[in-house]
Amino acid sequence: MSLEKEMKAALATFVEEARELLQDMEDGLLGLEHEEDPLETVNAVFRAAHTIKGSSGLFGLEHIVRFTHVLESVLDRLRNEELQVTSELVGCLLPCADHLNALMSGVAHGQLEESPELAAQEAGLLAGLRGFLEGDGGRAGDGPDDRQADAPGSGPEAAAGRGGPADRRRRLHLSLRFGSNCLRNGMDPLAFIRYLNTLGEVVALSTLDDLLPPAEEFDPEASYLDFEITLLTDAPIETVTGVFDFVAEESQIRVLGPQDQPSQYADLVRAQGELAPRVREILVRTGAIDAAALAQALGEPVPATESGPATAAQPEAGRQPEACGEGPAERSGNGSLLERIPAQTRTPSPVPAQPGSGGDQGTGSGESAGGSGSAAGSGNRDARTIRIDATRLDRLIDAVGELVIAGASAGLRASLMRDESLVTSIGEVMRLVEEVRDSALQLRMVPIGTTFSRFQRVVRDVSADLGKDIALVISGGDTEVDKALVEQIGDPLMHLVRNSMDHGIESPGVRLERGKPARGTLRLNAFHDSGSIVIEVSDDGSGIDTQAVLTKAIERGLVEPGTVLSDQEICQLIFEPGFSTAEQVSNLSGRGVGMDVVKRNVTALRGTIDIENRPGRGSTMRIRLPLTLAIIDGFQVGVGGASFVVPLDQVIECVELPPSAHARDCMDLRGEVLPFIRLRSQFGIAGERPRRENVVVVEYAGMKIGLVVDALMGEFQTVIKPLSRVFEHVQGIGGSTILGNGDVALIIDVPMLVRHYGDRQGAAQFATAGSRE
Repeated sequence: MSLEKEMKAALATFVEEARELLQDMEDGLLGLEHEEDPLETVNAVFRAAHTIKGSSGLFGLEHIVRFTHVLESVLDRLRNEELQVTSELVGCLLPCADHLNALMSGVAHGQLEESPELAAQEAGLLAGLRGFLEGDGGRAGDGPDDRQADAPGSGPEAAAGRGGPADRRRRLHLSLRFGSNCLRNGMDPLAFIRYLNTLGEVVALSTLDDLLPPAEEFDPEASYLDFEITLLTDAPIETVTGVFDFVAEESQIRVLGPQDQPSQYADLVRAQGELAPRVREILVRTGAIDAAALAQALGEPVPATESGPATAAQPEAGRQPEACGEGPAERSGNGSLLERIPAQTRTPSPVPAQPGSGGDQGTGSGESAGGSGSAAGSGNRDARTIRIDATRLDRLIDAVGELVIAGASAGLRASLMRDESLVTSIGEVMRLVEEVRDSALQLRMVPIGTTFSRFQRVVRDVSADLGKDIALVISGGDTEVDKALVEQIGDPLMHLVRNSMDHGIESPGVRLERGKPARGTLRLNAFHDSGSIVIEVSDDGSGIDTQAVLTKAIERGLVEPGTVLSDQEICQLIFEPGFSTAEQVSNLSGRGVGMDVVKRNVTALRGTIDIENRPGRGSTMRIRLPLTLAIIDGFQVGVGGASFVVPLDQVIECVELPPSAHARDCMDLRGEVLPFIRLRSQFGIAGERPRRENVVVVEYAGMKIGLVVDALMGEFQTVIKPLSRVFEHVQGIGGSTILGNGDVALIIDVPMLVRHYGDRQGAAQFATAGSRE
């Protein structure tokens, strides 16, 4: 892979991980106001911002580093309890996360510099952030060059280094001996060094090349260079040490500071072997320790010339210490260091890292050094998760589907040949195919809670716009559903949530007048039921005014005057195109666009949407969707010369149709009235009915119904093939599949048949059928 391709791959991984971190940041910020002890969440949000800042620095994205630097400063004050969690602070931080998302989108499209539009937006956000820094002008900036002042190596730290206000930073000495396999494992030593500039200011750097082998023995993938670095920082030593967590196992990393004893510096020198003289010289010349103290710690006599004041070797305040060594990268000062180290000397390995592997296993906040996505290549971390392109996963599912069809065909031929050994062998193959199928489908199953959590922000923003106090309660977030469904259900859920907040939940004043709490409650719930996933959007508002809906429907000509409709039928009218009961058009509703789109999208997913209305107490929108859109277990039946497949998870049992029920539309099932539908009549299949018919008892949404068929053919692995638009009007068919003999079988849409039967018969006919039994 060329360097350019490696760079693009690494950058894509960085953007993907940054977006995940930003989502975590948003989730954390949304929960801050409701937590009694938010410190852990604050730390998590800070680490996310710090990781994004550090990774951006590795890729030379200075505009992101500048902005995140100020954001990080506010978060730092928050975690140090210099700021309190307030709605104003959260309201300031959330748009910052949005802005970072916009910047990441630009990077994803190859825009590595800030656009003028985003720069203008950033100026307003920075002004808001500065309000929480309480006059820390050096960090936040107060002039036309504010954004430059926020860059690493500038602000109060740099000012102190030039003899400005009292410098709270400490001088740390870093001795870095990277493992020989560092580069081979995807870790760039220079990336770690560049990252140190996000923690403070690198004022001296010495490159030790003493261990370089002869040219004929040189391994281009091995790491030979060692480094001695002086860092000015106010970060804890644990944070600086944590920067090197990714390489700690195979490397020798020592970080020493003013709090360390001379004996520890002596131990560092003794451990260097043939490099000891050079390291000793560097320690003294950079002011890490004076010569006399080091000699005494090493057990050597202190020369008279070295017995002067202990501060003789210390650099004066406001003067940069002289760089040590003679290597090409050995310069002093933050600026010259960055000039000497190319922006991308070696790009990080594009091997994807674990989601959220920002370095939480280490201490402090040095989670991203070494390059985005390089954690998976680290020798001291087991890659327990990998990223998979959704397109590749879809191709795998398609291939497994074709394998199921081919296996069914082979099984049928083996049965016709009556070769028992072949039948047994194919049966074992099909068992393994079924395991592969289940495993492949499981790869696409994701918790729906991730989708639910995104509505925390929606509820917060929309409730503020409406002047309402609304709390979002999420349950069933661990319910798993096909990723393809999750991606397509987001917009319908958005419409339902906004509709409940706008039309359903009353204003605080109205709620108090009605004896309700001022704060309204919106609930998102998900659970599995009879082979389907059920998603509920509930509110404790005023419910649906059925009389107002019916009146509006009559005005629109959707219902003839005098027509008697049940409450459920009236509620379904809100899904008609262009229907709205809003008196005024607002930013959220009033144009009659939205609810019809919801129903259309849900129907396209082979799902249904029902309404449970509680006048004065709220309403529940209930969406039922199939668990997967790809492969299901089916039960094959025959009617005349046609074959049908009923989803197996909706089948309760199969019974013989009693002779007494041949002229009826219901039967007695162990004392229970069971209405049924004759598939022969439903689909207009010609031919005489056989003397013996069977009933497949299915259940959907708590309602049982029977399907009368001619023959029961047993279980069948079904690969769902969608029907073309020509057949969209056909009721009761949810797709097709290919049988082992090459014939096409239609897949029964049980929810549609149940709903169709209910519309046709009505509740009164069910009662009449019960009396006849």
